[in-house]
Amino acid sequence: MTIPPAVTVARALVADLITRGVQDVVLAPGSRSAPLAYAVAEAADVGRVTLHVRIDERAAGFLALGLSKGAEGAPVAVVTTSGTAVANLHPAVLEASHTGLPLILLTADRPHELRGTGASQTTDQVGIFGTAVRFAVDVPAPSDAGTPAAPPGTAPGTAPGTAPGTAPGTPPSTEPEPGTASAQQLRDLRSVTGRAVSAALGFRSGHPGPVHLNLAFRDPLAPSAPLPGPTADTAQDGCPKPDPPLVVPAVLQHFASPALPGDPARTVVVAGDGAGPEARQLAEAQGWPLFAEPSSGATGGPNAIAAYRALLGSEELAESIEQVVVLGRPTLSRPVQRLLGRPSVAVTVIAPGAGPWPDAARNAAVVLPGVAPVWFEAAAPEPTGFLEQWRAAGVRASLVLDEVTCDEAVIGGPTALSVARAVAGVLGPEDLLVVGSSNPVRDLELVLGLDGPGPAVLANRGLAGIDGTVSTAVGVALAAARRGLRTRALLGDLTFLHDVGGLLRGPDEPSVDLEVVVVNDDGGSIFATLEHGALAATGSGASATFERVFGTPHGSNLAQLCAGYGVDHQLVKDVPTLRHALQAPSHGIQVIEVRVPRADRLTESRDLVGRIVEGGAPPR
Repeated sequence: MTIPPAVTVARALVADLITRGVQDVVLAPGSRSAPLAYAVAEAADVGRVTLHVRIDERAAGFLALGLSKGAEGAPVAVVTTSGTAVANLHPAVLEASHTGLPLILLTADRPHELRGTGASQTTDQVGIFGTAVRFAVDVPAPSDAGTPAAPPGTAPGTAPGTAPGTAPGTPPSTEPEPGTASAQQLRDLRSVTGRAVSAALGFRSGHPGPVHLNLAFRDPLAPSAPLPGPTADTAQDGCPKPDPPLVVPAVLQHFASPALPGDPARTVVVAGDGAGPEARQLAEAQGWPLFAEPSSGATGGPNAIAAYRALLGSEELAESIEQVVVLGRPTLSRPVQRLLGRPSVAVTVIAPGAGPWPDAARNAAVVLPGVAPVWFEAAAPEPTGFLEQWRAAGVRASLVLDEVTCDEAVIGGPTALSVARAVAGVLGPEDLLVVGSSNPVRDLELVLGLDGPGPAVLANRGLAGIDGTVSTAVGVALAAARRGLRTRALLGDLTFLHDVGGLLRGPDEPSVDLEVVVVNDDGGSIFATLEHGALAATGSGASATFERVFGTPHGSNLAQLCAGYGVDHQLVKDVPTLRHALQAPSHGIQVIEVRVPRADRLTESRDLVGRIVEGGAPPR
């Protein structure tokens, strides 16, 4: 059987990615990407990779992102055809870039002779993701022996008849069979994939993220007969290994014991998204208060301060802070950003790798590549008056939150805050919770820890968008199940509707267990808590304008939507029933809808913050 060059190259590429650690491939169907589809299906049939098929490229991108999150940063490949299919990956690529997740984008393209000719589904895909990718290359179409592969300029450093990275005039190492790609082309391709995977994982830069291989394919795109299939233990001989991490001991030694500006006795740790457990360990080793976002990976412990966002509204408490150490990316709180921007506060940012450091307030005094080991060596310091002051304020804030979210307080019907508490209270450390942007993640931040340690929390906080969250949660659930973890999601109604297509999966796709709690207030209540809501509260025409362009009521019937996707739906009317539903065994994807009011969100939010600030203020 003669295998066309496009299929030969695709098989070699997929096999190479598998040897470099890719365990999941998400595929959106298309004709130009057919060589990759055949190759991935062939590898999946013998258990060398797990294939996930989705018809929507945007959902496919976010599914891959969730798979990487759930597998704690494993590389995941995404395959699309040409044209708008590629552009639909862009939101997920941006999120992966800002979060540092290693997606490998394999986008099929027309060969050079069809570009710029008006050929169907052909656009300029080279550099389409701009600076959002860590590595990008336009790989010319493979060719038969003696057939020019591409004219000069098709890819950087590429000469006619060569693949990227090949010196002009380099002869193939072996004579290829007619109709197959040359051994030199395959060797060059493996070199490119090696660089791509190394860049995706941040081996040299410490800055992982998405990479883009734009792969031109020339007809024929399908084998003339079914492929024989690789054996389960097939590997690519001679595959170069990814580059090792680049470590410069002298640089790390330089920061082994940095002098911190400000008064260490009046220091707090701010743990933003992705900070990791180091933030909590640092706070406890040094005896500092900890302000931890839900997706920081650092929540809990004796130094975690409940409702710190609201407590920063207390002038006396806020003014007591002289130094802040920041880990991860703080994204939730305007009060925290105001704290970080105060000229009187010394800000130290921990920013590993070669990526940009988080300093939206442009006030960082010191930027360090890591936490100095000496900072963890404190011998269980006695709590200072500063720490005890913040702890006491946090305890008083917790009492206020308990009072407004307990079952007796919401007997007339659940509130968004009581729903978040019920979800966090039911789940434990063996669970994962994917939380949506806007109000759900902020509600969760207030109540996480009221009823125990709670679950590990994941969120798309790279750009804090609402798109793709259902698909992300599905990907997390698929990957987490391999680790024996159960996944739930807490989303607002607009976030759910924005990616409702993420519920769609074919009957042959890997099964997934996921409960999605949708807090449905028929619109975008987050805007009511911002300045737009305050303007609307003045009455007159401002209220109607707010409702149409910010509140955006939709009136959608979520039960009917779920039925159309073949997904179970349950409407829950009180908090005890919600807890029961979350504790019951689940199979497949289930949507649990909880309807809450939106009209009084601004007033309730202001009243709650006022009570927390008043209760949390130090006694005079």
